[in-house]
This record gives sequence, structure tokens and C-alpha cells, in this order.
Amino acid sequence: MIIDLERFIQAERPCWQELERILERLEGDPGAALEMAELRRFHYLYQRAASDLARAQTFASEPELQHYLEALSARAYGEAHDARRRGHRFRPIHWFFHLFPQTFRRRKIAFAVSLVVTLAGVVFGCAALALDPESKDALIRMQHLQGKPSERVAHEESEIDERNAGEMSAFSSYLITNNIKVSILTMGLGVTFGIGSIIVLFSNGVMLGAVAMDYLLDGQARFMLGWLLPHGSIEIPAIVLAGQAGFVIAGAMIGWGDQESMKARLRKAAPDTVSIIGGVAVMLVWAGIVEGFLSQYHEPYFPYLVKIAFGAAEFMLLWMFLGVSGRNKEVKE
Repeated sequence: MIIDLERFIQAERPCWQELERILERLEGDPGAALEMAELRRFHYLYQRAASDLARAQTFASEPELQHYLEALSARAYGEAHDARRRGHRFRPIHWFFHLFPQTFRRRKIAFAVSLVVTLAGVVFGCAALALDPESKDALIRMQHLQGKPSERVAHEESEIDERNAGEMSAFSSYLITNNIKVSILTMGLGVTFGIGSIIVLFSNGVMLGAVAMDYLLDGQARFMLGWLLPHGSIEIPAIVLAGQAGFVIAGAMIGWGDQESMKARLRKAAPDTVSIIGGVAVMLVWAGIVEGFLSQYHEPYFPYLVKIAFGAAEFMLLWMFLGVSGRNKEVKE
């Protein structure tokens, strides 16, 4: 029995009002869709209203309250099934600008692990090459980077006029395809309890650090920044995000005290991993286009300072996007 009706109404009214707002939104726009977090919140509020109705029915002197809660629960019941169907409709723009950055922020611990592993590889690669220049062949696997950086710079700057749009387009397509494959591999290796993802991220970091140190030691820092930043400011974070998806999978497999079965944990983590790797694919498409049509053009054809500024702007916009986009749509559990 409800002993203090006034206190009960005062405590529960905010939830009723929140449920009403969601119902008004759904009823006013038949095409509206709810994200997974919103669906969970809606379901919670609906269950709470139904529970409040059962409690209100024990207080016979308040028929108006009972009628209000009956109507609210009936509206919620009618919308519940349709809202679930709406939540499964894929809306690319909404997903990319809302769900993807929200998922990134929600899984920030997995991202932090991926970033630390990558940076550890970068530091190791820089230190190894600085201490032992003869280790270059082992640290840098790409054949076209094996020579002396200054010689490569001279060669690259002299061949710009010989390139054409067809070659750059084919090169861009190759880069996009290859980088997406590496990203999917990095994510998929999360099933090794994260060990495989760690190896891929660390080895990529080692090569990146070794290349950077190689160019720095040869006095080619300006060329390196102008070459790497335009596409690397997006491509490198994309690989780290792929590692984030891999560690989400690894976390679901390990469990960390979660009493659910591994299958249930993986099923729960699947939407987040798909969202992250989908965002990674979009990022890599952009990075591949930039690398094929901008990064490979050097001075005197394209000023290095302009390329460096472009890459820095991309990097800042990316982290503003991941950190802010979709915040107005986030729903508290």
C-alpha cells in the first residue's frame, strides 16, 4: 500500500514526464528512430510506469492518477514494439555523426589500451633506430623506405610531373583496400584475448617510430611531416580505433567479473565493434583519397607548410568530432 501518496507522486513524476516526452516525439514523427541506448531508456521508463500503475491501484481514492498512468502505460505499450523496429533501421548519416562517436566515447578504456600499445611501439621504434641504425632493415619492412631518406626526397620531388590522375586513383584504391584489411585484422585478432591485436598495433607503432626517426636523423623532418600528416592524421588514429574494437572483443571474451556467458557478452559487444570498425572504414577511405591525391605531391608542386597545416587541421577536427559529435543525443542509463 502507498502510505505517502504526495511523496510518491513527487518522486515518480519526472520519470512520467520523461516518458511522455519520448512518446510525443514518437507519435509526432512516425519515421523517428531510437538508438539502442534510447530504446533501453524507453523500456525502463515504460516498466517503471507500469509498476507505478500497480502501486497506484492500491490507493482507491485517487482515480485520476490511476487513469493517467493507465493511459500513459497504454501509449507506451503501443509504441514499444514499433520503437524496437525503428531502432534497427540503419541510417548512415545518423550513425556516423551520432552513434559512432558515442560508441567511441563509451569504449574509451579500450581506446586507451590501444593507444598505449601503439605509442609503446613508436617509442621502441624510435629508440631502436637511434641506438642502432643498422637495425633499419629489420624495423622498416617497406622496400621503398629502405634507402637513405634524403635520396628518396630528391627522387620524389623530381618525379611529380610524371604522375597522372589514373595512377593516383589506382594507388588510392590500393591504399584504402589494404588499410581496411589491416584494420579488420586488428579488430578480428581481439578473439585471441587481445594478444593478436597487441602484436599488430605494437609492430605498426615500431615501424612508424623507426620511419620518423630515420627521417629526423637525416634532416628530412619537413618532408616527413608534409608527406605523413595529410593522410596519417586520419589513417593512424583509424588503426588505433580498429585496435579499440579488438580490445572491446577481448574484454567481452575475458569477462572481467561479468557473470554472463561469453556468448552473451560477445553478442552485447557486437553492435559497438561493428559501429567502430564501420567508422574506421569511412576514415580510411578519406585517408586513402588524401594520400593518393595530396600526400604524394611534394615541393615545388605543393608547399610542405600547406600540407602540414592541412594535416594538423584534419587531426584537430577528427578529435573534436569524436569528442563532441552526438552528445546532445546521449541518453543516461
